[in-house]
Amino acid sequence: MPGQAGQLLERILSGLAPQECPVTHHTVLPARDGSTADWPAWAPDDVVTALAGTGIRFPWSHQRLAADTAWSGQHVVLSTGTASGKSFGYRLPVLSALYTANAHETGNGGARQRSAATATGAHSATGATALYLAPTKALAADQVRGVTELQLPGIRAATYDGDTPTAERDWVRTHANWVFTNPDMLHFGILARHSRWQRLLRDLRYIVIDECHSYRGVFGSHVALLLRRLYRIAEHYGARPVLVLASATMAEPAEFATRLTGLDCTAVTEDASPHGARTVALWEPPLRPEVTGENGAPVRRSAGAEAARVLADLVTEGARTLAFVRSRRGAELTALTAARYLSEVDQDLAAQVAVYRAGLLSEERRALERDLLDGRLRGVATTNALELGVDIAGLDAVVLAGYPGTLASFWQQAGRAGRAGAESLVVFIARDDPLDTYLVHNPSAILDQPFEATVLDPGNPNVLAPHLVCAAAELPLRAGELDRFGRGARTLLDSLASCGTLRRRASGWYWTSLRHPHEEVAIRGTGGEQITVVEGETARILGTVDPATACATVHPGAVYLHQGTSYVVDELDLDHHVAFVHHEDPEWNTTARQTTDIAVLEVERQLDAGGIRMALGTVTVTEQVVGYLRKLPSGEVIDQVPLDLPPQRLTTRAVWYSISEELLNGRAPGGARLDPERLPGALHAAEHAAIGLLPLFATCDRWDVGGVSTALHEDTGEATVFVHDGHPGGAGFADRGYATLIPWLAATREAIVSCECSAGCPSCVQSPKCGNGNEPLDKAGAVTVLDIVLGATREEGIGGT
Repeated sequence: MPGQAGQLLERILSGLAPQECPVTHHTVLPARDGSTADWPAWAPDDVVTALAGTGIRFPWSHQRLAADTAWSGQHVVLSTGTASGKSFGYRLPVLSALYTANAHETGNGGARQRSAATATGAHSATGATALYLAPTKALAADQVRGVTELQLPGIRAATYDGDTPTAERDWVRTHANWVFTNPDMLHFGILARHSRWQRLLRDLRYIVIDECHSYRGVFGSHVALLLRRLYRIAEHYGARPVLVLASATMAEPAEFATRLTGLDCTAVTEDASPHGARTVALWEPPLRPEVTGENGAPVRRSAGAEAARVLADLVTEGARTLAFVRSRRGAELTALTAARYLSEVDQDLAAQVAVYRAGLLSEERRALERDLLDGRLRGVATTNALELGVDIAGLDAVVLAGYPGTLASFWQQAGRAGRAGAESLVVFIARDDPLDTYLVHNPSAILDQPFEATVLDPGNPNVLAPHLVCAAAELPLRAGELDRFGRGARTLLDSLASCGTLRRRASGWYWTSLRHPHEEVAIRGTGGEQITVVEGETARILGTVDPATACATVHPGAVYLHQGTSYVVDELDLDHHVAFVHHEDPEWNTTARQTTDIAVLEVERQLDAGGIRMALGTVTVTEQVVGYLRKLPSGEVIDQVPLDLPPQRLTTRAVWYSISEELLNGRAPGGARLDPERLPGALHAAEHAAIGLLPLFATCDRWDVGGVSTALHEDTGEATVFVHDGHPGGAGFADRGYATLIPWLAATREAIVSCECSAGCPSCVQSPKCGNGNEPLDKAGAVTVLDIVLGATREEGIGGT
């Protein structure tokens, strides 16, 4: 392992016998030189000087191309790697426009530039404003800080988020010409009261959508409709702003940006920035023979516990390190455990480890960011709050405790180290699930594969309908403007009018109530009235839970986490939409168990291949939470507690495959005899593993989808495995699964056979949310089922994308 990063990896592995080495694969990704371009002639001298003062001698070629495209008036998406300077791509045109428009504050140089801009017709010399959208407060705060530190006269940048005091909000509306906010505040604070934001909206020149790859699934669909509403309101006030999107490297960025915004976008994808060599190590925690999980299955050492040890070792070696952990509580435990290890070596080192998560107060977040920047901290355990473009430079290593869900997020997190062009070390530690198992045994899936397509569906009627109501409340909707909302908008509006939600008149659709409908739309959920989580002793509201997931997450006895603090649910009142909790920090966590039935409503697409039928369509899913497991952090199951909760029904989209009886009894060519008593367990195991692997092909989490398997389904008449979206109307995940069905099932098979357990475990076929207690499961039978399906499709020459 040549190079400093490789030597660092060798040192943290020292002392382990070869047979104990957890690293399944390591490689060195070579360094890359950069390519620069000249400063554009349209950029004011003062703006160029200010940006150059931050260490930018010349822009990278991709930065210049993105800035030129935006300045010319074209919507553009800049999709390049971490630390490639994407923020420059939008800062240069935005700052130039704001500086030029506010030339009366900038002196003669600004006036000269304003005349030049007007002469070329690129931008008028009237007022100009800009709006910036970020998925996290930390990212927006970092961007405001970066713009403010340029000290350009006439640039009044300000945040407008949940941390902004009321008095400052008035100042932002009145004076700021570059407002940094997030989708939630855009929905609740700006669009709902757009008349108070006329100054900003009337002169809106640019809308910046940063880290746009994070807008996927149901949340992404909500954001897509928010952007359509925003552009509509801007046009109402006479503005036609240019959209500038920034994204980590992703598949089909132009197509995705167009789908997200509803406007044609040009993509800039050729990354011209340099980066140092990067050593990537794939790490599989060992099995713990002294601990057994559900049904006696073997359990691996947890990724969080392993990450704490690696973090401590790296800090001991003097490496400035970020450890990404999936949950807030997991990040806190990782930091605490690493600090405990370090205290045995040097108490001063233990004080240099901290946790960074989104639930911290704004002052705490800012202090941690400063400590990282100036080197007072060496090790930080974090959630994805630090994944996105916060400019923390000079880090030596990144540890990922579990796959973050997408390749884009994986490389976004990995890129936090070595940002200044130095060598870096990336350690990916697999969690105990099928996807992570597959990845550490198939390194090409991480190192060589193109990025996944980002999935969203703004046409989902369950998402679109409430946005149409909000749009009508903002301005009456006219028939001639419905194209921006998609083909289903007219039908939905007529339905909303017929039920009295909107009023239909000859000129359009109107909202006639005095109240704002925006408060009833949960843009990070699936709709319906949210379940409010209340601390019983104090009546303090802790948060809300989506009604679709309430029975599984805040059932009686559930452990509920709020900003790192544990609570236990005492009562779930579905009629009054409230869950009562009390503060308690038990040693266990809880996982709901539920039963599921599925009925096919409509088959939209179907493909037959030698006794295998593959289909995509609309289904009704009936789920009932029947109990929950209490588990120790080690994975050991304490007990199972029964529950009696009402069934929940969901109409959504599903992908499924069914297998003929002739293939399963071995009478048809390509079949394999599978005893009837083994079939339910085989199908069940194949279903679990497929759900675990779907995030490799669609930008989802395994908790975004569900599944059902049965030896004889009444609608198909055959043995069938279903995988369905977990959101009303679907989120596009099942559609993506159908489009990639064959490679998806091939990866599923590989994940099962790669696992070293004998009969099935959480790394291959057990599911943490199985309603049947992971019974029955037949690991070998699952491989047989998948062999039959893949063999039949191969014979028919059917592949996949």
